[in-house]
Amino acid sequence: MIITMTAQEEEELWDNVAQSVVCDAISEPFEFTYKMPKQLGKGGSRCIEVHPEISLAIMDYQYHNDVIIGCPESEHSLQFGVSLSGSTIDEYGGKVGEGYTCISGSGIQRQISLKIPQMRRVGVDIHMSSDVLKTFFPTADGEILPQLQLLAKGDDWQTLVYPEITPTIQGVVQQIINCPYHGVTKRMYLQAKVLELMTLQLTPILAHQDRLQPSPKLKSQTTARIHHAREILHSHLENPPLLLELAQMVGISDACGGLRLRTLNHLEIGRSNRTKLIL
Repeated sequence: MIITMTAQEEEELWDNVAQSVVCDAISEPFEFTYKMPKQLGKGGSRCIEVHPEISLAIMDYQYHNDVIIGCPESEHSLQFGVSLSGSTIDEYGGKVGEGYTCISGSGIQRQISLKIPQMRRVGVDIHMSSDVLKTFFPTADGEILPQLQLLAKGDDWQTLVYPEITPTIQGVVQQIINCPYHGVTKRMYLQAKVLELMTLQLTPILAHQDRLQPSPKLKSQTTARIHHAREILHSHLENPPLLLELAQMVGISDACGGLRLRTLNHLEIGRSNRTKLIL
């Protein structure tokens, strides 16, 4: 059996059991425990304010049935999600769990439906304002790093990416769930782990961006010297000069002009002497 509801209807059910929220104001003043509405399932979640602008939810619950939740177009905060068990699948094929995590950038979320199968869901969700990126990863002028601007779309459509889960990510999530500390120490520990988890999820995305960065252009003078060196090598195929000799012939040295010479099979000159000029 599949239960279909709107996001607002589900939220109202959670609001109706708000009196079940438990907070230990003395030892854990930043942590609240919510029980899942009995109409929906069993279990619940713990919500922890690890930073004034970062909320961490530790989930362990299970729906009574498969559930489809319809979400309207709306503003969305920056979110990092990881499920160790269970899954959430959107209508466009995106999936959290079963091998994938999710990063939902801030911006406008499209109208979307989510399917949550009837199985125990254990994991974490991290919500924050995109301004946090300026706080923890600022440029020299205090703005968001260019590499992270895809996560702060403002009034534009949000960015959705689904990085693969790794054993390291699983380990960090387990450490968050089983945090051994209490009070202020717990908050400090979880803040560090949240940043670590964000880093691990963002690493493949940033690495991909780096691969797409255009190669820097060489100065015209440097290009001319490279062509000169190539001509010299072509004219001395049988007895190519040593690297230092070649550098002197074209007017550079190993440390001059930012150029260095090393052996590499790029120009494919000669049998054993293969040289390349690189920056």
